Amino acid sequence: MFGVRAALVVAVGLVLAGGCTPVTKYDLLIRNGTIYDGSGSRPYTGDVAVQGDTIVAVGSLDRAHALEEIDARGLAVAPGFINMLSWANETLIEDGCSQSDIRQGVTLEVLGEGESMGPLNAKMQQDLVDAQRDIKYAVEWETLGEYLEYLEARGVSPNVASFVGNATVRTFVIGYEDRQATAPELERMQTLVRQAMEEGALGLSSALIYTPSCFADTEELIALAKVVADCGGIYISHMRNEGDGVLEALEELITIARQAGLPAEIYHLKSSGRANWAKLPEVFARIEQARSKGLRITADMYTYHASSTGLYGIMPPWVQEGGHKAWVERLKDPQIRARVKEEMNTPTTEWDNGYLSAGSPENILLVGFKSAALKPLTGKTLAEVAAMRGTSPEETAMDLVIEDNSGVSSVFFSMSEDNIRKKIQQPWMSICSDGGSYATEGVFLKQNPHPRGYGAFARLLGKYVRDEGLIPLAEAIRRITSLPAGNLGLERRGRLAEGHFADVVVFDPATIRDHATFTEPHQYATGVVHVLVNGVPVLRDGEHTGALPGRVIRGPGWRSPTE
Repeated sequence: MFGVRAALVVAVGLVLAGGCTPVTKYDLLIRNGTIYDGSGSRPYTGDVAVQGDTIVAVGSLDRAHALEEIDARGLAVAPGFINMLSWANETLIEDGCSQSDIRQGVTLEVLGEGESMGPLNAKMQQDLVDAQRDIKYAVEWETLGEYLEYLEARGVSPNVASFVGNATVRTFVIGYEDRQATAPELERMQTLVRQAMEEGALGLSSALIYTPSCFADTEELIALAKVVADCGGIYISHMRNEGDGVLEALEELITIARQAGLPAEIYHLKSSGRANWAKLPEVFARIEQARSKGLRITADMYTYHASSTGLYGIMPPWVQEGGHKAWVERLKDPQIRARVKEEMNTPTTEWDNGYLSAGSPENILLVGFKSAALKPLTGKTLAEVAAMRGTSPEETAMDLVIEDNSGVSSVFFSMSEDNIRKKIQQPWMSICSDGGSYATEGVFLKQNPHPRGYGAFARLLGKYVRDEGLIPLAEAIRRITSLPAGNLGLERRGRLAEGHFADVVVFDPATIRDHATFTEPHQYATGVVHVLVNGVPVLRDGEHTGALPGRVIRGPGWRSPTE
């Protein structure tokens, strides 16, 4: 495909002092950097040459010249980082520069946790408009492929890819009902999954603590995953339970992988709630056991001890059946409210109870509201708001959902810092932000997102690798480059190698650091100096260039419209 190297570079025959050695001239040359090629191998000092969108040489290129040269002396040079779980679906529509992630070295945003931006029918398009908060946009697409092409056409700095969400295809066919799919409905969902795979989806995703994703039983998920297996994709899941039932949920994921015959990844692996922290070693053991039997089970994580979701995560699924409007109406019924309050305080493995996992309403931080009247509550805990109102935390949560007409974005301090360190040390663990990609200005300042959207990757490389020495830097870079690229089946990504696309990060290992906090999240990470996406500088000397060279990266099932 690439031909002889001469097809990728411009060779000019210049007579050098002392001989007739040809001097190779490239578009861009990164000189004298410490090369971490993404394989996990020992680094070495060398150069990286780029022609167009491609890396054409890596090594000692003393006699080479380029139209632009970057001196990387004393800096690490690595492949672009892959964000395995990004919620930049809407933030990239608002601002394609993807500042908070680009400034950490992220060059690929992987979207679609359980819900994807297609396929959409007319009602789903309207629901998407109705659910919008501070970021407003017209829904100008129907299929997942059209959405990805829409992003690329608007212009984005990073590359983008997506899974197709089981909740999305289920909503398209069944709506928000809690029932089994009929045979014709399941066949229709399989058709939609295959269509999304042919449009470039990486595989099937699920988020099984949320409605309507959780209404799918294991057999339904296996049936959809078999379509993905036929197309060469993977199954990836926010498991059905990350707390009291985490081990049972893991067994479901392994069962789906085994029976559908495809690799599976666990989104943001965790063991939530103090009572469950000690289960993590058993989670590791079961993953290793599955891997030893030939199943390719992997996971990703974010580098924080708090999660983030909406207040729907603390209420049972039955009250949310029928969609958002039905949920809000039910919460106005005193009898239903009493039942919800009781179930919020009852330990169970039937659903993932975020209220009990948090341990206390003091550990639930309210960070995003839709209503201007409620925005002053941003940054307060559920306990604080309950005290202000003189109502119980459970009643306060229900009232906030009604008043804001939204799920109310929240942060849950339910994990162990020690477990964060243990997860980082697993060789099959990659990294995600599980957040949007933001800017420190404009509409983004109207909410306080989880700091992971500004710091997940920098925090890994600074706090946990440099400062705490949990794993070598070369291994950390492998985990955020070639490991996720391989898990996703991506060609020519994730390595600094001849013929690979020129997604490149140049950073200072001695200074890279996250600065975002839970109280002041809108702070960029520092220490990343240069970033290339498809050979184009999007970050130069620590400042965004404004370039938007990102492309849609499609999965192995993709079929060109011309085929």
